[in-house]
Amino acid sequence: MTLDVNAATAAYVDAMGPERLARSVAYTTGSHWILLWSLLITIVAAWLIARSGVLTRRIIRRDGSPNKTALLSAAAFLILNSLITLPWTIYTDWSRQHAYGRSSQPLGDFLGQWALGTVISTVIGALLITVVYLFLRRTGRRWWLWATATVTAAMAVLLLAAPVVIEPLFNKFEPLPAGAVRDALVPMAIDAGVPTDRIFVYDGSRQSNNFTANAGGIASTARIAVSDVAFKDATLAEVRAVTGHEIGHYVLQHTLWGILMMTLLTLVSLRIAERAYPAIARRFGVQAPLADPAGLPALLVTLSLVSFIATPFMSSMSRHFESAADRYSLEHVNEPDGLATALVKTADYRNPRPNWLEEVIFYDHPSVERRVREGMAWKAAHPAAPPSDPTDGASTEH
Repeated sequence: MTLDVNAATAAYVDAMGPERLARSVAYTTGSHWILLWSLLITIVAAWLIARSGVLTRRIIRRDGSPNKTALLSAAAFLILNSLITLPWTIYTDWSRQHAYGRSSQPLGDFLGQWALGTVISTVIGALLITVVYLFLRRTGRRWWLWATATVTAAMAVLLLAAPVVIEPLFNKFEPLPAGAVRDALVPMAIDAGVPTDRIFVYDGSRQSNNFTANAGGIASTARIAVSDVAFKDATLAEVRAVTGHEIGHYVLQHTLWGILMMTLLTLVSLRIAERAYPAIARRFGVQAPLADPAGLPALLVTLSLVSFIATPFMSSMSRHFESAADRYSLEHVNEPDGLATALVKTADYRNPRPNWLEEVIFYDHPSVERRVREGMAWKAAHPAAPPSDPTDGASTEH
């Protein structure tokens, strides 16, 4: 009997029930508004810092060294901005996640990790901003080319360092223990060229109740990591399908393509920022020229505005990558039902049936319904290769 793709798709999504679907719509709609409010709060925070005059005070400029002034200005701005926006961060990343059942992380632990993240981002951000101002002073009209090259190099270094230096600061990574899950993932790792001794489980439940996995790194830092949520709320078919999707990102080099896209966005953003800076600076009450770190709030707001406007374009590219990773999972793992049930779980925080305009503007993944339909179409076209039993629980073999 031929599989009815549309009926199978509808059955998976409809299984959520009307109450769960309504909750998903509410969460997703709120997330869209948060994008706009976050931009407004970013502008207000930067305006407050600019108007405070803190970046022109003697403590920042006491010895007249341009590089030290840029470094202190950047550090001061990043720390103050994090403190000013902390209440909003607590609401969006902690309170709201608890309200919708997406996290169980205690507030104290959340704040501790926020503080650690703020320190790391301040150090990296301040150094990067200092180099940008160095180019502004010394390379004239081509500063934005040199600055873009620096940002690209920084992203590449972080790509290499994050799995072994940064991520272990926030989560505990351990070798995936023997059992059904490891037995299932080892052939997938070999097929992807990831060393089998670099398959990990990490305490992702510390921050989120969502099941996820990731595959990334470069050369010796390449690895596969599966959240411990897999052993609580995911079936073996779902673990195989989701990990296959993440391996697809790794094999298809989507991270490198992402760096290329971010490089182009940075290039355009810096060029636009150079033109728009005088108007933004005037509205912020900043009289410093572009090369003066006192104008950093106006410069960063300009970049934020460009990034916000570019969101639909970046989301479109992301949706393309996600679709390609789904296809990789289906072709190499062949778990269309496991992929479908895993995707429906993500619908708790991503409306599975958005209208086309909402998907184009806001969604960095294709809609759940669209992705499930692709899985069912694959299943219909490959009836001779049955998937694993989606009721086979991963948790029984941990």
